[in-house]
Amino acid sequence: MNVIEINNLTKDFGNNKGIFDLSFSLKQGEIVGFLGSNGAGKTTTIRHLVGFIKPDNGSVRIVNMDCFTNAYSVQEKIGYLPGEIAFMDNMTGEEFIRFMADMKNIKDLQYAKELIAYFDIDTKIKIKKMSKGMKQKIGLIIAFMQDTPILILDEPTRGVDIGAKAEIYSIINELAEKGMAIILISSELPEIMNMCDNVCIVRSGNIVGRLAKNELNQEAIMHYATGGNKNE
Repeated sequence: MNVIEINNLTKDFGNNKGIFDLSFSLKQGEIVGFLGSNGAGKTTTIRHLVGFIKPDNGSVRIVNMDCFTNAYSVQEKIGYLPGEIAFMDNMTGEEFIRFMADMKNIKDLQYAKELIAYFDIDTKIKIKKMSKGMKQKIGLIIAFMQDTPILILDEPTRGVDIGAKAEIYSIINELAEKGMAIILISSELPEIMNMCDNVCIVRSGNIVGRLAKNELNQEAIMHYATGGNKNE
């Protein structure tokens, strides 16, 4: 079952900026990588998925709901880690997690507590005193604790050490095995190749290649990312 359907999505900002005739789908339990340079169109695509932007043309649907006209309902179906997290620095980590849980109407924080213990972080500390890695883990806990069919992770291992990366990968795989559909945006090729079932390579607002698990290698990815296209 496809939980995400994007068909011929176009948002033209002018001067060849935006996304153009972009199509892809995502099934339950599938991890799809989104790879591309800054300005390639990854963030614009995600902003359509979470209902922040209205398309010029095409359609974006999550669990058969239009993402823009049903934005509130769609957002309830998505756990989201943005590339830049807007923290409230004077809150402690625990206060911020509870604040976000209240916003998302999450009543049971048991899984959040398990994640705090798993990452071994002190959530009593004010966010302004946390390291970049600790802040990233707080953001991940908020994304992971939502019992949603879809998870969107923008650079999930940014700022964390090697040990924490392994912990994050383990959770992502566990959630996919439970049926969650996951979009993984990462600039790290090994991360993309090891974690994803397939990869969409985005360049200049177009998907120029989509590689299945058995096609994922550095040479193929770099071919598309640096100038090849899906029709070659």
